[in-house]
Amino acid sequence: MSDKEIILTQDGLKRLEEELENLKSVKRREVAERIKIAIGYGDISENSEYEDAKNEQAFIEGRIITLEKMLRNARIINNDEIDTDTVSIGSIVTVEDVEYGDTMEYVIVGTAEADPSQNKISNESPVGKAILGKKKGTVVDVNVPAGIIKYKIVDIKK
Repeated sequence: MSDKEIILTQDGLKRLEEELENLKSVKRREVAERIKIAIGYGDISENSEYEDAKNEQAFIEGRIITLEKMLRNARIINNDEIDTDTVSIGSIVTVEDVEYGDTMEYVIVGTAEADPSQNKISNESPVGKAILGKKKGTVVDVNVPAGIIKYKIVDIKK
């Protein structure tokens, strides 16, 4: 992971800090205990419990390093920075599919917080890129693998 700036909302910052704290204080201890128990089973060269625990330990340590780097390079978007005139990171945006009339509501977040299942889309996603900086009432073209979708920005809120 490069030293690229990571854009986070207050909620995203809190979530990453909580995950980091959990990994450092709870998960590290749990995996250390699993390793200790697995060593007690004897020969570690053919011990799958030991191997699984060591793999989990490596994953946890890698995730800790990643989270620490993300938090070091984080730029936090405060609620007072969110403008309701134009779409920005942290905005809650309602868009309407011009062709079909379907409406969707998205929260625009940085890539570290993106979670399409919760309608949190990245500012770097096709929809995020297309609507970022645009005003209510604007119609944008979104390039997707299936072609171009036209969205009208219906509402922007904090």
